[in-house]
Amino acid sequence: MKRRNMIKVDPQAKIYGVPIKVSPDIAGIIPYPPGKPMEELEREWGIQKSIKLASNENPLGPSLKATAAIRAVLKKLQRYPDGAGYYLKEALAEKWKVPPAQVMIGNGSNEIIELLVRTFILPGDEAVMARPSFSLYHLMITAGHGRSIQVPLKEGRHDLAAMAKAVTAKTKLVFVCNPNNPTGTIVRKEEIAQFFSRLPKRVLVVVDEAYAEYATDPQFPQTIELLREGFPLVMLRTFSKIYGLAGLRIGYGVSRPEVVDYVNRVRQPFNTNLPAQQAALAALSDEGHVSRSLKVNREGKAYLYRQFDGMEISYLPSETNFVYFKLNGRDKTIGKKIYTALLQKGVIVRHFEGTQFRVTIGLPKENRRFVQSLKEVLSGEKL
Repeated sequence: MKRRNMIKVDPQAKIYGVPIKVSPDIAGIIPYPPGKPMEELEREWGIQKSIKLASNENPLGPSLKATAAIRAVLKKLQRYPDGAGYYLKEALAEKWKVPPAQVMIGNGSNEIIELLVRTFILPGDEAVMARPSFSLYHLMITAGHGRSIQVPLKEGRHDLAAMAKAVTAKTKLVFVCNPNNPTGTIVRKEEIAQFFSRLPKRVLVVVDEAYAEYATDPQFPQTIELLREGFPLVMLRTFSKIYGLAGLRIGYGVSRPEVVDYVNRVRQPFNTNLPAQQAALAALSDEGHVSRSLKVNREGKAYLYRQFDGMEISYLPSETNFVYFKLNGRDKTIGKKIYTALLQKGVIVRHFEGTQFRVTIGLPKENRRFVQSLKEVLSGEKL
């Protein structure tokens, strides 16, 4: 009998010179390139007091309530954390007005993406996503022996009509990063409602809202309402961005109870640690910290817009805590040199292909230093 969905192996894979069976899906993955620690970069380049504007972290850091909660549990670190995240799930359920059975927590929202793939993707299944968007979608689908269908952005935004057309009988998941990373753009209420109307009910849509707290556009969709209306979706959120807890790795998802139930079957028992749970619980109650973070972000974004306009640098209007910009009229090969020149000045940004970059909105002094360094690099440096 012919077996379906057989996974081929990479005949070239070896460990210590001995052949080993490794799927070509895994062998072909390009690992996510982690940045070096700032201390190591400073040592290598002989610089001091560098600023990191590459990873979209909250420049204010975490809530004081969160750090107090962490200190309070240090004496309990010999104990395993609550495997179900009971209190955090209760608080999140109250926040979104859903039963706790509709909430799942993870080691960052990244882990929930991985768990969704492990739960729902069989070898040969497809998942539709935008390009460029959060790279983890493609990586996890490939690692799960699925096929990622990447639909190019249209003018920097998700082309939902094209994404809907890309759905086939093999499509299991669709990823919508809203706001999108790395462009900072959004899909709006009417657009996503129409999108759902074009999709078969069997397709689960993962709406990744890692930066949603920063969105100010009145047409930004209330995804939780779509879930209440019965649309098949998972809403993902994280404590890594506006809550400033990236180092603790904790995020969550809200979906239908049956989706959460199946995901919990593949989740490790203690996937989120005790300090992370307690810090996230405390951060939820600190509305003042969120307000201050939004103010710093709003003012910093306006400053960068003004500076980019004056420098004739094109950028995409952002609904996040970063700005995606492009240096026009320059050779595409110069982008890496500009990135390196900024690095030598102690300013770390994210470089994409050509002359496209993403810069995190930092504190006022960090934003000024970035702009001044960029001006110096563009006008005075030999690249």
